[in-house]
Formats: sequence, structure tokens, C-alpha cells
Amino acid sequence: MVASDIQQFSEGRTKARAYFCFLFSKNIPNRLPSLSQEMIMPRLLKIKADLENCEGVYLLDHRGVQVSPTFTAHGQIDDDAGKIRADRAYYYRAVREGRCTITDPYPSLITHDMTVTASAPIYDENNKLVYVACLDMPLRDVLVISHLNTLDTFFGKLFKYTYALFAVALIAVAALLFFKGLQSFFIYEISLTHFAIKDVFEATILLTLSLAIFDLAKTLIEEEIMGRGKEQNISGPHKTMVKFLGSIIIALSIEALMLVFKFAITDPQQLLYALFIIIGVAILMVSLAIYIKFTKIKIEE
Repeated sequence: MVASDIQQFSEGRTKARAYFCFLFSKNIPNRLPSLSQEMIMPRLLKIKADLENCEGVYLLDHRGVQVSPTFTAHGQIDDDAGKIRADRAYYYRAVREGRCTITDPYPSLITHDMTVTASAPIYDENNKLVYVACLDMPLRDVLVISHLNTLDTFFGKLFKYTYALFAVALIAVAALLFFKGLQSFFIYEISLTHFAIKDVFEATILLTLSLAIFDLAKTLIEEEIMGRGKEQNISGPHKTMVKFLGSIIIALSIEALMLVFKFAITDPQQLLYALFIIIGVAILMVSLAIYIKFTKIKIEE
């Protein structure tokens, strides 16, 4: 397995999960009275037979204890029956989310290659958890299932190159502001003996804006071009927005602090304007917290 496999899995994870959810919902009985292992296992074995390279299928009870052998392509592993799987992601994620889910790739105990487990909770007519059906698939086959079509690939590359151009342009702007801020120290001859508050503030403003813009460009490169961090609770454009607003909040907080000191020394009557900026920063922080909360709820759904 290489890094590109992980990135492809991350990009196609939604499609892969949708595919396995369709198989489970089509074949496995759910929310019916008198559910039993004898009723579910033949359906689970049918899914295994339909999937050419399926590594194995097995059934867990509501406590995470395996109640069936592991049925593999070369027979069955009877010793697996009775083992506790409650600490495995394919059990507790399916129970916690209450729906079909797939795990991250991990080394298979059967083939020792990278595998992905799809699992689906099974409820009775009273909406009480009874079983969790599990299915192991090699990572390479999951990548084939979730393979992006030609149109997805074209627009994916187009958006990536577009983000790259914007990121380069933003870095160029940040560099210009940075050098302009440094230049201010020489133009105004800022030193320990020649220290004008106004000149220092102007240079600090330029450097702060440079930092905020550079941080935004860095986030664009990491998220949209390199594809890092997309499996976190806040990802993609949501994380870009959070990072950008966070940089703006930090920049405005610094500006407000500088204005407080400036007006306290030069013109105390103007402190009210610094207070307005502080109030604006507080509103932005509250708004950002609300945005993060609802974004995380949406992603979990």
C-alpha cells in the first residue's frame, strides 16, 4: 500500500460505503420480528458469493461477540466464534452511527494484506440492536468499487490546478506584504533610539496581513492540493473556512490590541473605536463556534 492508495480511498470512501450499504439493505433482513442467525447468515453468504474477492463474512451479536464462524473463500474459521469484537471499529462505529459503515484500511488477520470491513447494524421490530453483520474486502477491490469516473477525474484535476494557481497568487501577495512590512523598518528607521508608535503599527499591520494570507494559502495547498486532513471531523472547504476565519480573528485581535495601546497613549477618546473592533472579534468567534458545531453535526450525519 502506498500513500496514493490512502488518498484514493479517502476520495472514494462515500461511494464505497454507498455500495456496501446497498448490498446490506438489499439482502439482509432488518427491523423484522424473530430475527435469528439462521435467517441472516444465508443472506450474508449470498453477498459473499456475489463479491468475487470477498475475504470473509461473519456475524456479531449486540454485545460485539462473534456468534458465527468467519466464512472465508477457502472455508470457515470456527475458532473465531465466541471472540469479543466490541473494541473493533467495525462494531462500535456501526452501533454508534446506527447505520452501515466502513472502516479505515488495516492489516487483515486472514490474508495479512490491507483490508476494509463493511458492517451494518441489524435491529428487531422494536428498534433494538440484535446483530451486526460484517464483511471484509481487500483494499485494492474497494478502490476498484469506488473508482472515480472520467468526469470526476477531469474536474478533480481542474479544481486542483485552479486551487494551486490561487495558492501561488496568495503566497505572492503574502510575500509582497511581508517584504513591505520589513521595508517599513528601514524607511522609518525604526530602532531603539528612534521608535515611533505609528510607524511600528503600520509595519505590524502589514506583517499580520501577510501571515493571515499565507496561512490561508497553506491551508488551500494542504487541503485541496495535497489532500491532507480530509478524514477529520471538519474537512475540505469547511476546514479552509475555519482556518481562514481563525486567521482573520487573530489578525483583528492583534489590531485591536495595538489600537488600545496607541489610543491610550495618543488619544484616549478614540478608545471607543478599538472597543468596536473587539466586539466584532467576539461576534466572529461566536459565529465561528456555531459554524464548527453545525458543520460537525452535518458531517456526522
